[in-house]
Amino acid sequence: MIATGEVSGGRATSDPRTLRTRARLRAALLDECAQRPLDQVSLSAVARRAGVGRATLYLHYDGLQALAVDACADVVREAVDALHAWTAPPGPDAPPAPLAEFLAVVAGRADLYRGLIAEGGGGPLGALLHDELRARSFADRTRAGAPSPALAASATAAVFTGLLADWLHGRMDLSPDAFAAHVWRLLVAIHRAVR
Repeated sequence: MIATGEVSGGRATSDPRTLRTRARLRAALLDECAQRPLDQVSLSAVARRAGVGRATLYLHYDGLQALAVDACADVVREAVDALHAWTAPPGPDAPPAPLAEFLAVVAGRADLYRGLIAEGGGGPLGALLHDELRARSFADRTRAGAPSPALAASATAAVFTGLLADWLHGRMDLSPDAFAAHVWRLLVAIHRAVR
């Protein structure tokens, strides 16, 4: 994945044409994934739907997985924000409302996310989610002066990423609301236990 400001195919990604092409490719992939699981989507179909040639697609992405991670990167930010969407010290019985909302959206695109988050929390999107969640938890705990920020942040990231992946892969038969409540209690318990 190439971040904004880096060079892709000899052009900075702040080039409006590059940004438009990448947006069309991301939208085309999501449209394809609305009809079939990611592992059944071809690069040719994505390029056709986006109105570009395969060579153009390869100027912007190394392959389908890189495109999919870029198209789904917002889910990582949304997950991290949903888990940190509280203003008062969190209690175990009231998960932030954005957490269940986020999970409902994820459930609607489960086929796509299952292709990027392996069972147990691996895969490219799983690794990105783990890293981003760990960094945010570490920063929040450090800023609050809470003890052992590295331990709590790693535990939070590992538990949430692993549980989310297993939920997406059908290892838990829970609605988004029920899953949010269970995972929230576990995360609060981690933060309370790490002293």
